[in-house]
Amino acid sequence: MFRIVMFCLLITGSLAAQELNCDVVVNAQLTGNENVQVFRTLETQLNELVNNTRWTNRNFSAQERINCNMVITVSDYSSDVFQGTIQVSSSRPVFNSTYNTPVYNFNDRDFTFRYLEFQNLIFSPNQFESNLVSVIAFHIYVMLGLDADTFAPNGGDEYFQQARTIVGYSQQNNSQGWEPPSGGDQTRSALIDQILSPTFKEFRSVMYAYHRQGLDLMHSNAKNGKSAISDALNTFNALNSRRPNSFILRVFFDAKSDEIQQIFSDGPSVNITNLISTLTRIAPMHASKWRSISF
Repeated sequence: MFRIVMFCLLITGSLAAQELNCDVVVNAQLTGNENVQVFRTLETQLNELVNNTRWTNRNFSAQERINCNMVITVSDYSSDVFQGTIQVSSSRPVFNSTYNTPVYNFNDRDFTFRYLEFQNLIFSPNQFESNLVSVIAFHIYVMLGLDADTFAPNGGDEYFQQARTIVGYSQQNNSQGWEPPSGGDQTRSALIDQILSPTFKEFRSVMYAYHRQGLDLMHSNAKNGKSAISDALNTFNALNSRRPNSFILRVFFDAKSDEIQQIFSDGPSVNITNLISTLTRIAPMHASKWRSISF
């Protein structure tokens, strides 16, 4: 009986420890050989790596696990060298609702890696193992950090620091996507640098205010929640004044533009004249969505 109880406790602890509920898909249609077994094996191994690795020291309950998706599109491969892209997205539940709000949506176009079927995929926090594992782990820690930022001011610090550590040791491998930022580069290095830089501090403050003080309160007072979201978005004016058309703003609106349009096109009306002006100025690539908002 004791052994059975201990076994159940171990299983429960293991399940509680996992942080992610992630679906990893390997799409090889562009290669013309999508039915080759190596792609199915890679997909299985990546799902096991992402969902079975303990990425933090926290225990996550089933309700706290972060829902996410990773779609790896392989455009070419030769022997053990694969070229393609990875689209990463994550969401988190809104308090007292069945709605999940998008938090991260990033299309990483510089993804080249080596992989031999059934090779061990192991993550090391302080040591480069492979470009495949480094890219996956980097985006996991960005997702963890952004999710934590939506619940507490600067709550994702430790996860972003781990993402920066991954950038540091992966740059030494000279793979694409890890280069130090130069001008308008949209590399992983540029992404984590802007998340952690005081120059772009409004990004993280908006992540908290938008979600915790806005969306999470809409169940009790939709009008106040919408007003809080509007106020949060308007603080991007200061960031945009310092760094117009910044990479981090594009990352934010790639995830949130559809949701913002929906929030302010439905429910109780609030004064958003200034917000529409702000959105048009700081996110002109989504101007058609802003124009469709009735106010």
